[in-house]
Amino acid sequence: MTTQLKEQLAHSHKELSYHPVYSLVNDMDTLQIFMKSHVFAVWDFMSLLKSLQRTITCVELPWRPSPYPKEVVRMINEIVLGEESDLDFDGNPKDHFTMYIDAMEEVGLDTSFVFDFMKSLDFDTLTPAVRNFVRFNLDLATNGGAHEVAAAFFYGREKLIPDMFTAIIEKFRAANVQTKALEYYFVRHIELDGGEHSILAKKCLDALCNGDETKEEEALKAGLKSLELRYALWDEVQKFIQTQNKVQFS
Repeated sequence: MTTQLKEQLAHSHKELSYHPVYSLVNDMDTLQIFMKSHVFAVWDFMSLLKSLQRTITCVELPWRPSPYPKEVVRMINEIVLGEESDLDFDGNPKDHFTMYIDAMEEVGLDTSFVFDFMKSLDFDTLTPAVRNFVRFNLDLATNGGAHEVAAAFFYGREKLIPDMFTAIIEKFRAANVQTKALEYYFVRHIELDGGEHSILAKKCLDALCNGDETKEEEALKAGLKSLELRYALWDEVQKFIQTQNKVQFS
């Protein structure tokens, strides 16, 4: 079963790396459609990461040493440092979600709908694919095993993101779409997730599974589900772009 799941994961990763939606994001209108859905994946990413930090490190009072290997504790804290307090293109400390919000505003989008959802958590305001994607990740972050969260974090984010963002940014540049903040956001993630963060996330996943076959299988299933839901999200965005549907989140 484990071998089959690994093969399915590799196949899903490859499919996502070449999803046709990337070639459709080639002007400001299509970029806005893309960003209005993608921002929710940017947001719920942090819940996966903070779930791992909460489980693996000590964030309670009084402080107590973590029962996890110190190497794993350090890995998670290093990723949190990069994601929650990176430097933007002006050299100012900023979390990556806020960087993305800045990029949305740069291209003329009203971002109030994102904060309205964050406040209400009313899933009825989301489109079907976004709803399914965010629900899965938030439920996993809240109720999943640490190894399952780490798998979604690694397979569905850190390992995948460099391939996805490289495909998107190449299309932007070819179409001469001017998006300084968004290009910086994409390039920064290609650098981090294609290098140290991906390596750290995989080490973290391996440490949490610790050779346990049951945990490895559960982790692979969580990773595969994360990829399947991402593909469905891109399918929905592709449909919106092709029909020029100015999708509204209300």
